[in-house]
Amino acid sequence: MDNSGKEKEAIQLMADADKKVKSSGSFLGGMFGGGPHKVEEACEMYCRSANMFKMAKNWSAAGSAFCKAARLHMQLQNKHDCATSFIDAGNAYKKSDPNVMISPLLLQGRFTIAAKHHISIAEIYESELVDIEKAIAHYEQAADYYKGEESNSSANKCLLKVGAYCAQLEQYQKAIEIYEQVGANTMDNPLLKYSAKEYFFKASLCHFIVDELNAKIAVEKYEEMFPAFSDSRECKLLKKLLEAHEEQNSEAFTEAIKEFDSISRLDQWHTTLLLRIKKTIQGDEGDLK
Repeated sequence: MDNSGKEKEAIQLMADADKKVKSSGSFLGGMFGGGPHKVEEACEMYCRSANMFKMAKNWSAAGSAFCKAARLHMQLQNKHDCATSFIDAGNAYKKSDPNVMISPLLLQGRFTIAAKHHISIAEIYESELVDIEKAIAHYEQAADYYKGEESNSSANKCLLKVGAYCAQLEQYQKAIEIYEQVGANTMDNPLLKYSAKEYFFKASLCHFIVDELNAKIAVEKYEEMFPAFSDSRECKLLKKLLEAHEEQNSEAFTEAIKEFDSISRLDQWHTTLLLRIKKTIQGDEGDLK
């Protein structure tokens, strides 16, 4: 069958799927009102039609079909399939108009739902496709949409994911900006202020990798901004590490970390950055043992 035949078949399949969705209106109205199989069949039909449109190189129609499948998956609470369909839609739209994918939701003012879609896509990129740069881009977009709705807590969660990945990718300045921003946003909140010390700690470690003097200046700045930081174990650890690093004392550096870790376990992220710092000490063997 030639491509024009595929396109005609795809158009008919889309029409049939639309009819199936309409006939299951009672289900879509109440989600658990019966007949979910009709919606599942419609999802499958939309995906089939999308692939036919791809064969016909009608990328816009393919993107639209994948989007319809994604929205039904969302209503069915199929998070993984929803994200996958949106990724497929995005890949199709890139070949026609890359701005179309989320725009219908934005035109309706549904920024929170659009943000959740971007998070779902980011999770697929980070856990299955292992494309951290793309995961970062989607977390950033989600954060922007949450900010637009003044959902600052949700925005911060997305930004913290971005900060963590940026530090791992050695994009330290960007990570520092994020941790400082989130720290400043939380330090005046009675419920969240105790988390601020952790964000300033992470920002300080990123500074430390770039330059020891930068880290000293940053720690002083954070103490001034957030006096409670001065009394934290994180701040005391930083000062010990700075002293050990200045003296090029690898043993003192490691001992300070062990002492801290015996009470507050350091996760893989912290360990990775601390190892990077420790390797800048002359004659260091490159571990924390």
